[in-house]
Amino acid sequence: MIESTARVTTDRPARYIKQLCDHLGRRVTTTVEGDTGHVALPEGAGACDLRAEDGVLVMTATAPDAEGLARVEDVVGRHLERFGTRESLTVSWIRTTAEGE
Repeated sequence: MIESTARVTTDRPARYIKQLCDHLGRRVTTTVEGDTGHVALPEGAGACDLRAEDGVLVMTATAPDAEGLARVEDVVGRHLERFGTRESLTVSWIRTTAEGE
């Protein structure tokens, strides 16, 4: 598995977790529990754990390969940026493990 993380500064991280999971849940499997959420793409293509911290939304994407990870990053990141247009949210993913590790 390979992994990447994005830390997005916002005053409303829990709200964005709920909004992301509610929206994406129409097409993929999602769960929300308190200040955390989980998004799972079909067929084990990848997943993203969402966690609200004080003033920060922490997103950790995982996938079996680089292609799957890029897909998770794109789907979750693109939607969050669209939902956070008023706050000018920007998602920057940082690879925390490399393929084959």
